[in-house]
Amino acid sequence: MSELSAAFVRLHARLAPVAFVPEVRLHQADEPIGLWELTEGEFRSAQPPPFWAFAWAGGQGLARYVTDHPELVAGRRVLDLASGSGLVAIAAARAGAAAVRAVEVDERAVAAVALNAEANGVRVDAELGDILDADAGDAEVVLAGDVFYSEAMARRMLRFLLRAARAGARVLVGDPGRAFLPRERFAELAAYDVPVSEALESVRVKRTTVWELDPNPPGARR
Repeated sequence: MSELSAAFVRLHARLAPVAFVPEVRLHQADEPIGLWELTEGEFRSAQPPPFWAFAWAGGQGLARYVTDHPELVAGRRVLDLASGSGLVAIAAARAGAAAVRAVEVDERAVAAVALNAEANGVRVDAELGDILDADAGDAEVVLAGDVFYSEAMARRMLRFLLRAARAGARVLVGDPGRAFLPRERFAELAAYDVPVSEALESVRVKRTTVWELDPNPPGARR
């Protein structure tokens, strides 16, 4: 974690409970648009948008499910993909995971994950990098919140998740109805009405589903 990135997170986000998972506190931005513009936005710079500064609906739903079903991760090695703030990774660590690895492509997100894990008194190994063309390593559970937000990301993510599931990992995603989720590949585990930022989502509540990936092709269910 670079000191510059950590300082940026501390300056622009305050530690507060997560709306739908109040057991967890995160550094969150009060006003999303100003921070988005400060980091130059998705289409004006190579700098990733500040996804780490908000508790997105998919991550909140998935973290709620992990918190309420600790047996999913207890004693297991967990990988949290596109971790953002680290919410899902922290929920897994709190639920008793043997080890939690959180991967992000944004250096500020890696700093946020580290700071948030420290604030919640848990250990999360925050890692900078794009691993979607590789594999899930020794992970026994793979978690991903709100990752099907673009067609290109969805294609790469699904390929990675399928490799992980076929290698024996349980793969769960949290998704608030994003257009590029391939629903035919997943089985529903739970659904929640999750509070969200109206400035980000244009609504105050998003219906969010936790899904488990079936590694078999559609039509070839066990």
